[in-house]
Amino acid sequence: MPHALVNGITLHYRIDVAANHAAPWLVLSNSLGSDLSMWAPQITAFAQHFRVLRYDTRGHGHSDAPRGPYSIEQLCDDVIGLLDALKIERAHFCGLSMGGLTGVALGARHGHRFERLVLCNTAARIGSPQVWKPRAANCRANGMPAMADTILPRWFTPGFMAREPLVIAQMRDVLAHTDSEGYAANCDAIDATDLASEVASIAAPTLVIAGTHDPAAPPAQGRQLATALPRGRYAELDASHLSNIELAELFTHTVLDFLQAPA
Repeated sequence: MPHALVNGITLHYRIDVAANHAAPWLVLSNSLGSDLSMWAPQITAFAQHFRVLRYDTRGHGHSDAPRGPYSIEQLCDDVIGLLDALKIERAHFCGLSMGGLTGVALGARHGHRFERLVLCNTAARIGSPQVWKPRAANCRANGMPAMADTILPRWFTPGFMAREPLVIAQMRDVLAHTDSEGYAANCDAIDATDLASEVASIAAPTLVIAGTHDPAAPPAQGRQLATALPRGRYAELDASHLSNIELAELFTHTVLDFLQAPA
């Protein structure tokens, strides 16, 4: 199980390469409450064209979960530190929800390291203190298993939950075993982050993907983000928050079409 020492913590990562070893790099960043396994539906297709690096955000999966609060600066520095540790100079980046918020900050603050960005089910400012402060407190007080059944209906539409009970069971398991302090500390980071003033400085071609039924990052916020980007494009999928799982094939093709389009 590969780990890298980055910014005083160990980050768990995984590399998938079916393409030739000179292929461009693609970094995948998970949502709050998930881990690198959330990208399983995309890996086979992505690895045909890219060297794919996915990692567990601090506080998630098999990465360290130091006490918080965390900050968007730490989440960005973790990505840059991981790229440096693996001697990756430039890459594409695709992040969803919290991972997408990380991507906004990376594009604005470390743009020279990234070719193209895909920002999924996210916004420059996600939610509000009225959402994040009670959620962090609830998580610290009661643990993740108690929260899983509240979070899952925000991730997926009712129809998908009814059709795919095995997928839902697997995602519930990941949620329930997410470190409580790690989850809460990332809630703190999201709550403290508003990148609206930085979006216009992102020079990289950027695709924003929204979910029609997403309550956490509604389509209006996705359109607003795409419009504010100098080289932004917008795509909307008939899904809820974890659009890469709910509409896996369409999501995969949408991302590949964008990343492989002529400059």
